[in-house]
Amino acid sequence: MTDRLYGENRTYSLPHAIASGDEIAESLSLKVLMNMNVQHENDRIAVLDFGGQYAHLIANRIRRLGVYSEIAASSARAAELSRYHGIIFSGSPFSCLAENSPRFDPAILDLNLPTLGLCYGHQLLMMHCGGKVGKGSVQGEYGRAFMKCVNPSPLFDGLDHEEPIWMSHGDMVLRLPEGFTIIGSTSDCHYAAVADEKRKIYGLQFHPEVTDTPHGMKILDNFLRICGCEKNWSSKTFLGEITRSITRTCGERNVFLFVSGGVDSTVAFTLLNRILGPKRVLGLHIDNGLMRHRESIAVLDYMREHGFDNIRVVDATADFLGALAGITDPEKKREIIGAMFLTVKDRALADLGLDPDQWVLAQGTIYPDTIESAGTEHADRIKTHHNRVDPILELIRRGRVIEPLAQLYKDEVRELGTSLGLPHDLIWRHPFPGPGLGVRILCSDGAAQPVPEADRTGLEEIVAPLGYRASILYLRSVGVQGDERTYAHPALIEGTCDWEALDELSTRITNSVRSINRVVYRLTGAGNPSEYRLIKACVTEGRLDRLRAVDDIVTRALRASGEYDIVWQMPVVLLPLVDQQERSCVVLRPIVSQEAMTARFTPLRRETIDTIIREAAAIDGIGDLFFDITHKPPGTIEWE
Repeated sequence: MTDRLYGENRTYSLPHAIASGDEIAESLSLKVLMNMNVQHENDRIAVLDFGGQYAHLIANRIRRLGVYSEIAASSARAAELSRYHGIIFSGSPFSCLAENSPRFDPAILDLNLPTLGLCYGHQLLMMHCGGKVGKGSVQGEYGRAFMKCVNPSPLFDGLDHEEPIWMSHGDMVLRLPEGFTIIGSTSDCHYAAVADEKRKIYGLQFHPEVTDTPHGMKILDNFLRICGCEKNWSSKTFLGEITRSITRTCGERNVFLFVSGGVDSTVAFTLLNRILGPKRVLGLHIDNGLMRHRESIAVLDYMREHGFDNIRVVDATADFLGALAGITDPEKKREIIGAMFLTVKDRALADLGLDPDQWVLAQGTIYPDTIESAGTEHADRIKTHHNRVDPILELIRRGRVIEPLAQLYKDEVRELGTSLGLPHDLIWRHPFPGPGLGVRILCSDGAAQPVPEADRTGLEEIVAPLGYRASILYLRSVGVQGDERTYAHPALIEGTCDWEALDELSTRITNSVRSINRVVYRLTGAGNPSEYRLIKACVTEGRLDRLRAVDDIVTRALRASGEYDIVWQMPVVLLPLVDQQERSCVVLRPIVSQEAMTARFTPLRRETIDTIIREAAAIDGIGDLFFDITHKPPGTIEWE
């Protein structure tokens, strides 16, 4: 291992463009740290958290609309909620038909407060009021749908007759309770939106809180109006709350922060330096051997250019690759990477002669990292974030970790970074996972998972009438369907490159074929037999070098075409699949998103794709390229 130490005197000067506290607070639409026990006299909305992926996002959206909102446990008693002006029931990974699914205090409905149920919350309310919930005629709805507003309701004031919405559910309401009427339907979900206007109880099967429901904020705003809420919440004072939270947690201790060079960690590093001062903050950038082409060098160049002298860089490539040797399980990889970060951190502290008891670990964790790691009650584990492995959780329990961005989403972090004076190119860098290419280099023990014959037949019946060919790939990737983790097969589609038709096919397949949660389109090798073999593959320097090379080609191509700022993130994934020439297959995954809780795949220009295909073909060992045409849900942004 080689250590490189920069700025031994650890002096620090903040960038000239850093704003004042009032300017930062004024420009941010939301800087929320939940659970601060702050007393507010403003109108407020309670969000009952049943473990859904979007519970905190709902609270986020309500605050953005100017009304204070708080998360409450699904077990909260009616007396605890009587001071609120309205209640929203969140989604959940559970089926409300299951015996162990979370319920709510029935007395809540006796409070006569306007109530809005979303997804699972909608089903739970309907079932409690006397309706019927069960499985629909399709496996579920995941992704875009179109709702017709069939009856007038103040909840839908200002909406068009037909609205695009975002679905993610398996169960659905089959019969309404007495007193409820339909206000919106889709082709696959008759009771997509319902209302009991007399009691002001509403249920939506879809998710208005996500950006993929374009008029979702209008719906939530209408609900706030039904609740009679005044828009008197301002986030202006929240920078002070963040400051007090950080200083209270740290006490007299100093802060040690992992700085990957990405948006989250850099914003957290800048914020901590501003609040605590550079003498109390030490950044550590670990080159784990899983970085992109020249990534660590670029991080150092940026930090030094902008006056960040209190940062140490450690090359721990051998440590990480040695620990990952022979490992194929995705969760195990994440656990190893997370634990190794701590091992290297402890070694760096020892090398510097620093007392671990006088230092708190800081992380740039944001809220999607937490919820996908099952970080709240009833939430399902989609994948374990490297900041949520067991050793980290133990430090959190002991009060040894501070996460100043933990309740924010990526769009809010970017707003904060802009207010702190960080440059556009850094703020709008594509998100890059903490474990780096370690989770974009898929591994396998070589054992193919069986696929039911009925699913093969069902897949062919969907694609054949449209002139496409399809097969199921013998590997699995992680997904999220109805707030629940899935680990299922991708389908491979071959045929004419019609993005609109491929979009429709992807949604139909993942909604109908149970063993498929992701769909890819074959970009190369058209006309040749699509025969691929699953191989035993682990994290090795050779595989990493090939993935790094393709990833670099993709990044340069996007920048050259001007699409880098259009695409929100573009994972490049190396699969443990080889073609008939024993060359590895690669997936391109361009998506657009705002907060990473939902995402849509986005096509690239034909010229950009052709450039990537041509340059990737020159890399030894790289075979066919696939284009991921799956939205989130049902497929997560990353494959692992």
